[in-house]
Amino acid sequence: MANNDIKKVVLAYSGGLDTSIIIPWLKENYNNCEVIAVSGDVGQGTELDGLEEKAKKTGASKLYVLDLKKDFVNDYVFPTVQAGAIYENRYMLGTSFARPIIAKEIAKIALKEGADAICHGCTGKGNDQVRFELAIKAFAPDMKIIAPWRVWDLKSREQEIEYAEAHNIPLKINRETNYSKDKNLWHLSHEGLDLEDPANEPQYEKEGFLEMGVSPIQAPDKPTYVTIHFEKGIPTAIDGEEMDGVAIVEKLNKLGGENGIGLADLVENRLVGMKSRGVYETPGGAILYHAHEVLETITIDKETARTKQYLAIKFADIVYNGQWYTPLREALSAFVTETQKTVTGDVKLKLYKGNIINAGVTSPYTLYDEEVATFDEDNVYNQADSAGFINLFGLPIKVKAKLEQKRNK
Repeated sequence: MANNDIKKVVLAYSGGLDTSIIIPWLKENYNNCEVIAVSGDVGQGTELDGLEEKAKKTGASKLYVLDLKKDFVNDYVFPTVQAGAIYENRYMLGTSFARPIIAKEIAKIALKEGADAICHGCTGKGNDQVRFELAIKAFAPDMKIIAPWRVWDLKSREQEIEYAEAHNIPLKINRETNYSKDKNLWHLSHEGLDLEDPANEPQYEKEGFLEMGVSPIQAPDKPTYVTIHFEKGIPTAIDGEEMDGVAIVEKLNKLGGENGIGLADLVENRLVGMKSRGVYETPGGAILYHAHEVLETITIDKETARTKQYLAIKFADIVYNGQWYTPLREALSAFVTETQKTVTGDVKLKLYKGNIINAGVTSPYTLYDEEVATFDEDNVYNQADSAGFINLFGLPIKVKAKLEQKRNK
């Protein structure tokens, strides 16, 4: 499809630096095409303020703002927590699982509007281009995709700022605080500037750097206790008060943020082949992952837990790589759902200066039997039975040693 054939474009619009300048760029390069902006609200908060006025002022014909928070939490976040999926041991996938739901809804609107193309502001170096485009292919497989970062002459965020200034596009950032950020209900990521050098310590105590909480150093000297109730692996109440998924994440974000919980500084392996350094704030998410893992220690048998732990690595890769809408992800989710049938109970945690400390766990489906495990006298475990077990378990070692002795004579 030639540029002149594109009359209507649906743009994944956040109002940030990239997508703000894309609207005039599209009109300049695609014969003054109509641009329809679409923003998926997955909990960006104040970032959405004034978005419609800004989108129209810079050339969009209309703006859709879709409230996706509930579906985001229930259909993407919680299933990933149930899986125990954390990318490279640290990254709780905040950006990764937000992209599929946004892209899915954008594809639906593009089809409804009869658009000729979908445009996104992802860079050619990042993971998000893959996540967006794989989701678009799943729901609008014939739709043309425009990715300006792969074709335009702008080569840096500095040049983007200059373009915005030349086109009188208002920005909320400046050159000194121009971190590349992504925010939603689950997390906030920071990349760029001084963070590009892994030798530099993140400025956690600097005013304005952290947005979802404080540094552990600045957290209170008094611990905070919280009890989370799960039903089949899904959190449903905090301190005895039932809440929906969105409210639970918001409440735990507040508690975690106040206590310096959920900061992660890591150099990760991007899907496109390079390493990148990022700092993530995931206060509520860190608490939920921890609490869910604690509850599973008493509600899932050893072999299932081991298999689930192994598959969690693959599940995290799938989410990170934008493969949410695939048969394999669906199959793994079916396995995870089966394992969660008994993951019901209460987990009490102590939050203190960046630490999450276990303070008790109970479940009606517990597999922990105090009478069997006790060091005191019991009537259910015959300690003499262990001798035969050890003889069989150690038989290969014994046979190998005896044969080596014969060969060495």
